[in-house]
Amino acid sequence: MFEVFFTKEQRSLQREAQDLVKWVPRQLILDMDDEKITFPKEWIEESGKRNLLAVRVPKQYGGRGLKWVDEFVIMNEVTKLGVPLACVFGITSLVSEVLSTFGTEAQNEKYLRPLVAGKVWAGEALTEPRGGSDFFGATTNARKEGRNYVLSGQKRFIVGAEGADFFIVYAVTNPGAGRDSLSTFIVERDMGVEVKHVYGLMGSRGTGTGRIIFREVRVPEENLLGKENEGAKIFYKMMVPERMAGAVGGSRAILEIAARYANRRKAFGQTIRNYEAVSFRIAECVTKLDAVSALAYAVARTIDEGVGTAGYQRRLVSELKKLATQTQWEVANEAMQILGGIGYTRVFPIERAVRETRLLQIWTGTNDIQNLIIQHEYYKEILAQVSEDRNIEADVTLTEEEAEEEKVYE
Repeated sequence: MFEVFFTKEQRSLQREAQDLVKWVPRQLILDMDDEKITFPKEWIEESGKRNLLAVRVPKQYGGRGLKWVDEFVIMNEVTKLGVPLACVFGITSLVSEVLSTFGTEAQNEKYLRPLVAGKVWAGEALTEPRGGSDFFGATTNARKEGRNYVLSGQKRFIVGAEGADFFIVYAVTNPGAGRDSLSTFIVERDMGVEVKHVYGLMGSRGTGTGRIIFREVRVPEENLLGKENEGAKIFYKMMVPERMAGAVGGSRAILEIAARYANRRKAFGQTIRNYEAVSFRIAECVTKLDAVSALAYAVARTIDEGVGTAGYQRRLVSELKKLATQTQWEVANEAMQILGGIGYTRVFPIERAVRETRLLQIWTGTNDIQNLIIQHEYYKEILAQVSEDRNIEADVTLTEEEAEEEKVYE
């Protein structure tokens, strides 16, 4: 949709991303879905060699110093490979932003530079077995002993846990202090982190999603990210890249499969695209995808240019995450409905897309949580503003005195 706004440089970037996507072996995608592959390490290595990982990282650490609009150019191509490879690709961008924003020079040289180059991989450890959406209810704790922090607890549903060389971990360092209770750490796997496989995923397999367990894991104090007890500050800042989910290239590819099928498949003497039950589904889907693309472009520009307050940006990102993931789910389901029974088989990649896209409304903050954020930030905005616009509430047939008499709030 927003390709009409691409600069010459962005079109070149798009071709680079397309070449990377074409490089991916078909068998890799199939083996990941069949869980014959634990983690697609070669995918990360190849992406790093082409300098397409974490392109927003400053050039001094090996990135390209680009913007969100540029990253969407890449992600729109990468999502054509399906949710698993896109997730692994995106996590690198997220962790890289954590480090480049809050890391020290020494931390960035040690961890960020090889991460951007695809020589190592990192996971983000947020979710806990009892924690789900309740991030600040974390029970993983870190106590200070000399020049080390000792971590105990566990995290679950950590994408790439089985392939990670290190993790960004949130742990309680100031119990009972609410949102001032958490600190953030860079924890190397070799420090004693125990990784266990998560079995029985419906889709999005092959990403090495696992549980990680800390049994008195000693982490040197220089691996504290940011300041002690300021993990919330990092968390809130990182919810922007965590939830920028507006790339719809994969959904467009799925919809195109359905549209081409409808143009060839005949029933009752004519191609099924001639029936409103099919053609209107296509129309609804392409309209929603264009709407997501337009919103994604607007939100990316907003973040790139620092427009508005942090709360305003947080609301827009939550709106994008909600609309994009909900639309991807709807498009995958409508595509399956158009294909009918054959869509429920592995003859087409649509059944895999249905299984994969269902995750997107759950992970990185459920869409219910996005609704909470959206309404909360919206109320803050409208209740704080002093409007100079026309008072629409006064446009009624009653006089101002009569209207006020009828307005009872308590």
